[in-house]
Amino acid sequence: MTHAMSEPLDERLDFCRRLARSAGQRAHAGFGTAPATLKGRHDVLTAMDAEVERFIRAAIAERYPGEAVLGEEEGASGAIDAGGRVWIVDPIDGTANYARGIAHYCVSIACVEDGVPLVGALHDPCHDRLYGAARGGGAWLGTQRLAVSPVDTLGAATVECGWSPRRPAEEYLALVARVMHAGCAVRRAGSGALGLADVAAGRIEAYCELHINSWDCAAGILLVREAGGHTNDFFAGRGLTGGNALIATNHALRDALWRTIGITP
Repeated sequence: MTHAMSEPLDERLDFCRRLARSAGQRAHAGFGTAPATLKGRHDVLTAMDAEVERFIRAAIAERYPGEAVLGEEEGASGAIDAGGRVWIVDPIDGTANYARGIAHYCVSIACVEDGVPLVGALHDPCHDRLYGAARGGGAWLGTQRLAVSPVDTLGAATVECGWSPRRPAEEYLALVARVMHAGCAVRRAGSGALGLADVAAGRIEAYCELHINSWDCAAGILLVREAGGHTNDFFAGRGLTGGNALIATNHALRDALWRTIGITP
């Protein structure tokens, strides 16, 4: 444990990236063919979700015994609320897309300490894109350093508005209306993690969601910040275990988009 706590972040990131790729390859074996069930309204589960999460948990337990893990499918193991380091795992973000054979899903793995993301990685198996970031070390797609979009005009901006069944439909429609009335293009693609990766890569100017869980966004938040973008303080309060509202933007439109979207910085 002493070695793990003193380990350089680049070594922890290397582990995270390799694990995300291996998990993504495992998940992709069932892409478009895995039978799906509903956990809740529009909340899809496949057997592969649980299998991939168990694979990730086993690898973390072997490399970092004693460090806590919070996963979408199996919940928390270890002292999640006692500070320290916590691994946050989404074995398949975008399961509805995955189950339907829509090529927009990923594996998301991050490690946070006292609410601050240390390392994170996303693997998009359909396009073999491996994203990674370590605090203070930049955001990367493979060997390419990422930077947020330079767009500084709302009329040229694209915003992804993620949807959550945990908030009334009227609130989501009002959010979309505000963004559209400001002149932005709006999209929703079904993976919060990849939406954040798109902000970090400069493909879109913002991602927002009225409620999102930490396993969907922990790695993506770090990607955006390390690519020069901004997010709200997602981990405030019960963000880690209970989720929170999220806004992530490029630098040039930060203030304008935060006013438009209306999520508290």
